[in-house]
Amino acid sequence: MSPELAFEDLIPGRVFDLGTAVVDRDEMVAFARRFDPQPFHVDEEAGKASIFGQLAASGWFTAGLWMRAYADGVLTRATSLGSPGGDEIAWPAPVFAGDELRASMEVLEARRSRSRPGVGLVRLRAYLHRGDVLVYRSTFTGMFGTRDAG
Repeated sequence: MSPELAFEDLIPGRVFDLGTAVVDRDEMVAFARRFDPQPFHVDEEAGKASIFGQLAASGWFTAGLWMRAYADGVLTRATSLGSPGGDEIAWPAPVFAGDELRASMEVLEARRSRSRPGVGLVRLRAYLHRGDVLVYRSTFTGMFGTRDAG
């Protein structure tokens, strides 16, 4: 069965609604303990004493929540060939346990690779919002197979 989404479907201006995720406190803390053990991510009292006023999620955990939504909403049904990277990542507002976050993705640019026939390079922007508040943004390039790649 051929993938539903290919390079040709990733048209600049297209926005994908990737659904919502509710931040689970135990997952949030377990991630922080392993990968980002700053006190305000792993200790309730340290979180309360911090600029956040409560236990806050690691930005990398937040990025992981977006990545899961992207994988489920786009990558698993696309001709994805990975990513060579990006040039922006931002966490303009903190994320807390229990927050409901809405994920989306916008296609900014798309072009065929000059050196790799059958590959399209797509510049994408990722967003996570808590209500009207932007909590995560990143810009990166995705590589996708073209329908005529054979």
